Amino acid sequence: MKIIVDAMGGDNAPVEIVKGALAAHRAYGTEIVLVGRAAEVLGAVEGCGEKTLPPGVQIKDASEVVEIADDPATAFKKKKDSSLTVGLNMLKEGLGDGFVSAGSTGALLAGATLVVKRIRGVRRAALCPQIPVLGGKAILCDAGANAECTAEYLLQFAFLGSLYAQKVMGMERPRVGLLNIGAESEKGDALRHEAYAVLEAAGRGGRLHFIGNIEASDAMLGGADVIVADGFTGNVMLKSLEGTAKLMSKELKGLFLSETKTKLAALLMKDKMAEFKRMMDPGEVGGTPFLGITKPVIKAHGGSDARAIQNAVRRAAEFAASGFIADVEANVAQMQMDLAEKI
Repeated sequence: MKIIVDAMGGDNAPVEIVKGALAAHRAYGTEIVLVGRAAEVLGAVEGCGEKTLPPGVQIKDASEVVEIADDPATAFKKKKDSSLTVGLNMLKEGLGDGFVSAGSTGALLAGATLVVKRIRGVRRAALCPQIPVLGGKAILCDAGANAECTAEYLLQFAFLGSLYAQKVMGMERPRVGLLNIGAESEKGDALRHEAYAVLEAAGRGGRLHFIGNIEASDAMLGGADVIVADGFTGNVMLKSLEGTAKLMSKELKGLFLSETKTKLAALLMKDKMAEFKRMMDPGEVGGTPFLGITKPVIKAHGGSDARAIQNAVRRAAEFAASGFIADVEANVAQMQMDLAEKI
């Protein structure tokens, strides 16, 4: 398995990116292509204690970098020799099995869509992270790639998330819920009403395990395995979850360190608190796939450290080996059929 890594993308590039990619190479035996300014990337490799490139690791020179201030929609076109553009073109040409970047989400999505291309019949690629819920994890689909959606997009997000839960997460019959302001079928706006109807039709046809509307509070309690949302609503939920996790972490730390007896309790709870922290840490998952693209493209958090990048490389390799993309290609007709039946 060979994974292409954007060495210049993210807040901690290239040092943490290179460090994490090398760690993934050592831990999993994954071949790595580091794309970026060759001198800087090689310097980062040497900073990790490697005098020369290890066997199975190579550098692909790219002279430009997509910056956070660049227009996401056009950055990969204007900077044709950027690490992001060069890496995506390598993926398109079959020079790697997956691509990982901690750079601009918008530029990565635009590049993945226009360079690597969407699967034929998929209307929009979706950003679908795994989020912690009571009892395990769920897929939130979409979490920011598509602010404005149609019912057909939401139907396809449901299929994409359900197939991902089966193929990558090992769920036999994922429960699909439509994120809404109430559980009743009549709740929500016109988009939610139309989406509910086509998802219900898919459920009756046995193509999805649709359980109806779900509120965010019930979703966090493990009420669904796949949470379907437009990108605006999904991103608000994701950011609220991240903020709540940080709030709880800080409040618990302050509580445990407030006096002697609570400090003793903190000492006794140290291992359990570490488990809780890992559960809420996006770096444990490492990266989020753009579902609906013809090849694996993984978005790592912009602030990713070496551990997060190592996990993102692992996620990309697992995704590439899962057979997910072939399953989507084989089932695209079903994703469109339900909407046609409703109309």
